Amino acid sequence: MFFYEFEKYKDAKLDKRLLWEFEVDKDFDYNSVKRLVVQRVIQLGSKEDYYAIFKMFGGIDGVREIIKEIDFLSKKDMNFVSVIFKIKMEDLKCYKKMLSLKKPIMY
Repeated sequence: MFFYEFEKYKDAKLDKRLLWEFEVDKDFDYNSVKRLVVQRVIQLGSKEDYYAIFKMFGGIDGVREIIKEIDFLSKKDMNFVSVIFKIKMEDLKCYKKMLSLKKPIMY
């Protein structure tokens, strides 16, 4: 796995700019917006941001479960998380949602 060494980075911190609409301080409750946090890291984060969310949300397995519940990811991001986190596309909520939004061609 790409992030196998994440446990070495115990001091990794999430870049506060990823959550620009919130006042992120030391008392900020990341768990209340964990899907948004993980989504922003997938879309815009650095490797250090991934290490930080692994630390916050129970390691790779915890983040994997949160990823499955994210409402929207681009096709590129869906493919990335599917490969890197070994998640079937069919297990992603955003993939199922994308399929259900496709409209049939009207003749």
